[in-house]
Amino acid sequence: MRLQLLDDRPAIRFAAPVSLFRYFCRLVIVLMVLTLPRSQAAADNSACFECHEDKDLEREDGPEGSLWVDEKFYGISVHADMDCTDCHQDAELTDDEHKKDLGAVDCTECHEEQAETYKGSLHGRALAGGDPDAPNCSSCHGKHGILPPDDRRSLTYKINIPGVCSKCHSEASGLADRHEIGERRVVETYSMSIHGEGVFKRGLTVAAVCTDCHGSHNVLPHEDPKSLIHHDNVAKTCMMCHGEIEQVHVQVVQEHLWQEQPHQIPACVDCHKPHKVRQLQAKRGLTDADCMACHDDREMKRVVDGAEQSLFTDRSVLFGSAHEKLTCAMCHSNVFRYENPPCKHVGEVDCGKCHASASSAFVESIHGKLVQQGNEVAPKCTTCHGSHDVQRRSDVTAPINIRNIPRLCGKCHREGEAAALQYEGEQHEIIESYHVSIHGKGLMESGLVVTAVCTSCHTSHGELPASDSKSSVARENIGHTCGSCHAGIAEKFAESVHSPTVTKTDKKLPVCNDCHSAHTIGRVDAVDFRTGIMDRCGKCHEKLTAAYFDTYHGKVTLLGEERTAKCADCHSAHSILPPTDPRSTLSRDKIVGTCGKCHPGSHRRFAGYLTHATHKDPEKYPVLYYTFWFMTILLVGTLAFFTLHTILWLPRSLKVALDRRKRGHDPAEPHVRRFIGYHRATHLLVIVSFFGLAITGMMLKFSYAGWAQALSAFLGGFESAGMIHRLCAILTFVYFGMHLFHLFQVKRNEGVSWLSFIFHPESLVPNLRDIKEFFQTLRWFFGGGERPDYGRYTYWEKFDYFAVFWGVAIIGLSGLMLWFSEGFTLVLPGWMLNVATIVHSDEALLASGFIFTVHFFNTHFRPERFPLDPVIFTGSLPLSEFKEERPREYRLAVQSGELDSMMVDPPTKKLLRAAHIFGLSMLLIGLTLVGLIVYAMFVIYR
Repeated sequence: MRLQLLDDRPAIRFAAPVSLFRYFCRLVIVLMVLTLPRSQAAADNSACFECHEDKDLEREDGPEGSLWVDEKFYGISVHADMDCTDCHQDAELTDDEHKKDLGAVDCTECHEEQAETYKGSLHGRALAGGDPDAPNCSSCHGKHGILPPDDRRSLTYKINIPGVCSKCHSEASGLADRHEIGERRVVETYSMSIHGEGVFKRGLTVAAVCTDCHGSHNVLPHEDPKSLIHHDNVAKTCMMCHGEIEQVHVQVVQEHLWQEQPHQIPACVDCHKPHKVRQLQAKRGLTDADCMACHDDREMKRVVDGAEQSLFTDRSVLFGSAHEKLTCAMCHSNVFRYENPPCKHVGEVDCGKCHASASSAFVESIHGKLVQQGNEVAPKCTTCHGSHDVQRRSDVTAPINIRNIPRLCGKCHREGEAAALQYEGEQHEIIESYHVSIHGKGLMESGLVVTAVCTSCHTSHGELPASDSKSSVARENIGHTCGSCHAGIAEKFAESVHSPTVTKTDKKLPVCNDCHSAHTIGRVDAVDFRTGIMDRCGKCHEKLTAAYFDTYHGKVTLLGEERTAKCADCHSAHSILPPTDPRSTLSRDKIVGTCGKCHPGSHRRFAGYLTHATHKDPEKYPVLYYTFWFMTILLVGTLAFFTLHTILWLPRSLKVALDRRKRGHDPAEPHVRRFIGYHRATHLLVIVSFFGLAITGMMLKFSYAGWAQALSAFLGGFESAGMIHRLCAILTFVYFGMHLFHLFQVKRNEGVSWLSFIFHPESLVPNLRDIKEFFQTLRWFFGGGERPDYGRYTYWEKFDYFAVFWGVAIIGLSGLMLWFSEGFTLVLPGWMLNVATIVHSDEALLASGFIFTVHFFNTHFRPERFPLDPVIFTGSLPLSEFKEERPREYRLAVQSGELDSMMVDPPTKKLLRAAHIFGLSMLLIGLTLVGLIVYAMFVIYR
């Protein structure tokens, strides 16, 4: 079959099958034409338009008709890229002319499928039968100006289709008279239908037009079983637009059809006449007046299970409700006029007849299952929506309005209510927790109707327990549920390592409520959330979290510092990616910027700091491992040596104390000056700075201990404690500088060389005499000799003195590295900050432990000095004690004649009292701190 278009009148003729050779020749010609350069094709069309651009060009023989072709209109048509001869294949030019009797254009050359469909249609059969009114291709599509269907100027543009069809199917066309068609005003009727109004009045491209119901090329009579408008097919045709219509038609179709044909659902056109479709209300056998004849009586009652129940219905409550336009029988469907009374078998209202999807979800829900089990507290439709006063969700007074949902659900789920009492083992204070959550505050305090309420997470009708895999709050579905509001976060999370689509593992991957909880979800920028995030991450990343708490960030977090970096600050919250991923916040290209959020001076070396490094892994972090053990051995060795020294000294010291008590003490005894004002002032600065550093430093080192956290709170938080620590560090550098300046002055005043000044026999620099005195002291401890002939400084005092130099150098330098880390790492690698942390922390622990134990005993707690040696505060000591404890210094002073100049009056009682109050306070604080350190090390940390 070939579809041919004649210039005067299109017609379809059936030709005998052509030979294979003929088809081959045609194919070759078409391919040659299509592969011609466009310049050649353009030249061919130009030759055609030399004649056909003439608007007066008409046929010379045959039916009258213009041969003019609008070149511009052709240029925008779907065939603009084709040559005239692609369709008019027999138009061969000879001396700028072609033969007069050109054959009809054969559209089947390109549109075989459409032509085959058209052949079997009502129109195709009419055209094949010679009907002069039958349409062909150009009748609907046009000829030289065919445009695509989405072009508003196209004849087949959806809104233009009724106009195209009206050429034949309107009363003015006369088609009905010539063909004895019963329905004459098809298009006129359509224009007044709900579909026609949508097209012509509202310009709706989604409204149905002729081709939506009848098809385009396959128009068939409605008696044909293959027709789209056949009785058996019309429902599917209508449902192409009205997808859910069958669910709402169960009760609104005419009742008599159900009664007469209970097993056959009527077709759409049984109620909605073709071409006259309007919005309809189903007719009911019983009117509202029939119902209200009885139910308007306030005294009307019935007995249910021995209890009276009022049957009075106040029609006024329906006004303004969602069902105000419905009749009684639409809901109470089991009423029949032939029964007495008509509502004899009315039963309960089945809301699912109109609300099928909601009803089916409810039946499968936990609420629906409890209803089926006969649970008395299980909610039904009316429990939440009401009965006759059902309100729309948009009504602010409706129970199901988003602002009222928590109150509605709280009727059962509030603590102490029915549902809460039945399920004591489940969660408690659900509604109360929601009210203080970020979602609840958004709704209750800020009035945000876009915030999540109960139904946002649990759905309105399909509530299921979290253990059910179909539940919206099941572990595998919670991401989708939260993502319905937090779409952007859900997209990021789906690409992170926590997403099951990215990480394939048999371990449990985190979901939203693992970190954010459920009903108590709070602000992510709140202090309690930020400080608790490590606990959440630590559930899976236990080792990394433990390592984090060994770092500065982790320690200050334990002390309540909210602003320091937490897991999400570095790894991000939802788009966590491995550092090897260029998109990761920890990738090489982004880590500097990540650190820079808190450290504006961040750079590549600084970012080399090992964030989760631990000294416990010798293979991964050998430098940290050996640094830690070096500092540990130094600490333990130093304290062990001097602890043994103290234990050996104690019996001898006790004997000295008893001897002095026997001799008694003269308060008026003259004193010898040991320290000048500068020494006493410097020592006071040492005490203040060291105690400030020790208290705040040990608070940080043992931040996991409760006493450290309480101390931090007492000091106003770690930020205040950090300020105290830094001020004391500055004070340390100040007194250290003052001491060096003092040494220069003393050396200059004595007029000796540096060598003589440093290695003077009575200087603070250790010498061979100190070694000799050490061994003499050991023999004295064991009773093997006399007490050594000590001079101005003993070997343990010189150790104390140089311990300060060592401490300022080691603790001070490492502290400066940590304080000005961005600057130091311009030269040093970032991992040196990890080394500095270990050195600074452990050396500070050694200093604190030594001062508050060994130094305190050597100076104050020896029995002969207990409970306090005030000499560093008063600057003098009794002459008898001077002779006994510093015999060589006394002898040298006598020999040089300087003893008289060293004699001073005894300190006043006021000065002694102040010295004891201050000194004993410092001793008590130091001992307390030692006790807390020991407690933290051997009790809590264990």
